[in-house]
Amino acid sequence: MPTSTIDPAFSVGELNPLLFGTFVEHLGRCVYTGIYEPTHPTADADGFRGDVAALVRELGATVVRYPGGNFVSNYRWEDGVGPRDQRPRVLDLAWRSIETNQVGTDDFLAWCNRIGIQPMLAVNLGNRGLSEAVDYLEYVNGAAGTRYADQRVANGYGKPWDVRLWCLGNEMDGPWQIGHKTPLEYARLAQEVARAYKTFDPDLQLVACGSSNTTMPTFGEWERVVLEHCFDDVELISAHAYYEPVGGDEASFLAASTHMDRFIRDVVATADHVAAMRHSEKRIKVSFDEWNVWFAARHGEQEVQRTEASEAPELIQDVYNALDAVVVGSLLITLLRNTDRVGVACQAQLVNAIAPILTAEGGPAWRQTIFHPFALTAKHARGTVLMLAGDHGRIDTPAYGEVEQVWAVATYDAESGDLAVFAVNRSLTESTSWTVRLGAFGDLRVVEHLTVAEDDRYAVNSQDAPDRVVPHPGVSEVAGGNLEVTLPPASWHCIRLTSR
Repeated sequence: MPTSTIDPAFSVGELNPLLFGTFVEHLGRCVYTGIYEPTHPTADADGFRGDVAALVRELGATVVRYPGGNFVSNYRWEDGVGPRDQRPRVLDLAWRSIETNQVGTDDFLAWCNRIGIQPMLAVNLGNRGLSEAVDYLEYVNGAAGTRYADQRVANGYGKPWDVRLWCLGNEMDGPWQIGHKTPLEYARLAQEVARAYKTFDPDLQLVACGSSNTTMPTFGEWERVVLEHCFDDVELISAHAYYEPVGGDEASFLAASTHMDRFIRDVVATADHVAAMRHSEKRIKVSFDEWNVWFAARHGEQEVQRTEASEAPELIQDVYNALDAVVVGSLLITLLRNTDRVGVACQAQLVNAIAPILTAEGGPAWRQTIFHPFALTAKHARGTVLMLAGDHGRIDTPAYGEVEQVWAVATYDAESGDLAVFAVNRSLTESTSWTVRLGAFGDLRVVEHLTVAEDDRYAVNSQDAPDRVVPHPGVSEVAGGNLEVTLPPASWHCIRLTSR
């Protein structure tokens, strides 16, 4: 029987709230009829949907990356500012779509302010370079009195936006990317842009592009070359990963957090190697700014069928089932377990395109199954992330070999006395009883235990049945200083305890 021990003396580090990030890209219906639909009954004065805004607040996202993604590598930020009726319609080469530019930088940043979410802007280092990147920074963050800052003022935004987080391009290692580069080509450009940005404001937080995924032939070498050039001027390097049951292998899919954990450790090892070679105590962190479940094979089939570019086409609108939600919960656990080295994480994306929120044009918005583990983790994870020691059971998977059956993490808020335990049973078929020793905390009681698990693991939420899959009470109790938990197969759990 799996048994763990949690002790407040043994921690990973303080919980990083930027682990609960999201991503808005001009892809499919993420922006248009997603967050923005001026004719919608709930639209605000700026055209943004109020029902979606309410769900974004409920989701608990803390930071949002924008405007891409692949989209950014062919993006002219100038097209998306100024009077809307004067903005050009252009062809987006990344997603073969017509971009109307009705939403641009100022519109998006004003929306972030209303929502209460921190923006993270990406700059085009695909078919543009140093000069355009610096112009964009001046437009966004510059004080009045210079050309591009005055352009922002003339557009109705007098105060600088003061965006602190910046991505230096997107997936520049990928041949699919507009302006794809070799490691050295990208490293030199990113180094130039980073130095210029730090000259403008040395306190900016900059993200260098890492590998698009671990299967890239340059994985590892890319990170080394980029950081050897950019080490002094960036704080983070990106990592992207998407998961699906390849060939129907749901056992490995449920254990996908194993891959994410290894990915983080490999990037950290490479970054620390560069630090060691430089005799530096600086520690580069990972910006895991794209992650999610994504049925990429389906997307490829959809793209083959598309022949003409159109406005806001229905792209990669994956509908998620209960099993997908459990996987998303396990990936969130992995990010928490690496809170000391993951500086930012963004689930991709926010609305409609591989997203926790779906909308109907002119109609309702609803929560996908994957919404629930994200919202509950963001709401209840507080204070310090704690290690779990013990025997967590073992299961076999085709892709990853033998892995832990129970994948878990805990957070503890010493001031309030609240302990939150997040756990997944990664077995598709076997339930288990899990004992968690809590003697170091004194007397605790269970406040709430919510689980996402369904007998029909393929159950989904839809416009007609938006609450088919929702969290429901789990089975647990504290007895003799131990937390005793029943974990059904393929289940995610959020257990809240308190000493009050």
